[in-house]
Amino acid sequence: MENLSLNDRLILLQYAINKYEIENILIGKLENILSLKDIERGIDTLIGTQKVRRIGPDVLQNNVSHTGELSDLPAHLKSIIDSL
Repeated sequence: MENLSLNDRLILLQYAINKYEIENILIGKLENILSLKDIERGIDTLIGTQKVRRIGPDVLQNNVSHTGELSDLPAHLKSIIDSL
C-alpha cells in the first residue's frame, strides 16, 4: 500500500507485532500489504527508537515498558489489522 505514510506503516507494524510476535509469521502476514523492504525498514526503525525489542533471534515484542501503551489505531488501519 503505497498510500500509507511512514507513521501509518510504523503503527501498522506495532499492532501486527502485538498480534504476531514471530518475525517470519509477521512478515508473511504483511507481505500483501507492505513490501518486504518497508517491513524490514519499519522493524529496524521501531527497534532503533526502542518502541519494539527483539527477544531471541526471531521474536519481536512491543516495548510498552519503555514507551507506554501503543498509539491509538487510526480508523483507516483498523480494517487492515482486523484482516491479518
